[in-house]
Amino acid sequence: MAELKGVSANDFSDRVRGPRIDLTTGLSSDDDALVVGLIAADGDGDDAPSLLLVNDFLDDDAAEQISTNLSALGARGSAGEITKIPAPAALPVQIVLAVGLGEASNLDDAEKVRQAAGSAIRALEGSARVVTTLSEADLGAAAEGAYLGAYRYDEVRSGKSRPQKLPPTTVLLAVDAKTKQAKADLDHALIVADSVAIARDFVNTPPNILFPAEFADRARVLASKAGLRVEILDDVELAKAGYGGIVGVGQGSSRKPRLVRLTHEVKNAERTVALVGKGITFDTGGISIKPAAGMDHMTSDMGGAAAVIASTIAAARLDVPVTVIATVPMAENMPSDTAQRPGDVLTQYGGTTVEVLNTDAEGRLILADAIVRACEDEPDFLIDTATLTGAQMVALGTRTPGVLGTDDFRDRVAAISQSVGENGWPMPLPAELRSDLDSRVADLANVTNHRWGGMLSAAMFLREFVTEGLDWAHIDVAGPAFNTGGPWGYTGKGGTGVPVRTIVAVIEDIAGQSE
Repeated sequence: MAELKGVSANDFSDRVRGPRIDLTTGLSSDDDALVVGLIAADGDGDDAPSLLLVNDFLDDDAAEQISTNLSALGARGSAGEITKIPAPAALPVQIVLAVGLGEASNLDDAEKVRQAAGSAIRALEGSARVVTTLSEADLGAAAEGAYLGAYRYDEVRSGKSRPQKLPPTTVLLAVDAKTKQAKADLDHALIVADSVAIARDFVNTPPNILFPAEFADRARVLASKAGLRVEILDDVELAKAGYGGIVGVGQGSSRKPRLVRLTHEVKNAERTVALVGKGITFDTGGISIKPAAGMDHMTSDMGGAAAVIASTIAAARLDVPVTVIATVPMAENMPSDTAQRPGDVLTQYGGTTVEVLNTDAEGRLILADAIVRACEDEPDFLIDTATLTGAQMVALGTRTPGVLGTDDFRDRVAAISQSVGENGWPMPLPAELRSDLDSRVADLANVTNHRWGGMLSAAMFLREFVTEGLDWAHIDVAGPAFNTGGPWGYTGKGGTGVPVRTIVAVIEDIAGQSE
């Protein structure tokens, strides 16, 4: 059977991942649709919801006619509610789409605006050019939501299955005036949103196309275009340097592992942030093979690596004044006559020996190597992220990342994650779980002998490889990195790009405190 071919690394880096988004001070005959926010009425009476409009963007008669028609259709302005009506004859557009924002206090909640913008854009497939007034509530959030709501992955679709109606190709944010601040807010939002989309593209790329060498090559091209310094170690170099975890996990596959290092270097930077992301391009579980049901979702097991690569690129594009160094291990976990076995002992980079009790707990093995290497750079902060444990979903569901690590930095990362709408939740590292990682024959075992607190014990394993005293946060995104359900807000099926926005915001927060 002929192998499916993907786009080249250069084509991947040049791919258009979202619509063109700009500012506008009025409607034109080129526009197809107008998006308005609808705020729910106060109380339980029959009061009509109110429109969110930029000052003087529509005259009173047009605004009143829109409100009347929406009320006649029963629109209430509840969060996420979508109502379409024909535009008043006086407007140059054909459609007015109202998206509910819920109560008025939601106007101060950027994530509510982001979700509304995404929902609206998803509902406007077939309209090429759209104007939205959600920018009146939060310009940056409206831009991010619109960009990500229009995102589609189509690299491997033929013409047979391409949809007839496509998302808008142009979205214009209504503003009173095109100020420098508005332009700066838009530029920032688009860099962040595009970085999320880059991570989504990586996750959505099928594993027969995105194997370790190809993943490394695509990361190299993207990073080089962003001005990052790139270093890639192949399987021979990894073995020679003693990266026992990466080599051990990857040895069962004909597609050999890689380690990618990306550096956004700032001269005289006061702070250095190290990032590490799990890059298992496909996870069968190895000899401890997974059940067949749902194994196709393991194409997402490199979601942490995708987020770290995209976040480092964002740091460069945003010119964040801190040095950011990403260390990204990549491997494919396959069963074969060369695969590692349960009971094997490997030597991690840095010398720690680990008894492999379960080959399906492979992510922590490659992360451990990468964490030790990252710590050699003597960073001030370390963030690692991974689709690490099914226990994350058991504890927190599919949309809430678990954040673990050193107490103060863990709480800081979780708070920032919540502020940007990715909703990370701080979790403990109970001391009594550490002894469960003791091995019969080695320094550590890669899993405990019970199922309790699996997300916590996985983080405790990683903590063994973090330099003592270093501010460290581990973000487990096993569920949040990949949406197996239906689309919602600005999130489609498949890769979500979580936790790119968290990581970028944390880096910017560190930069702000360094100034």
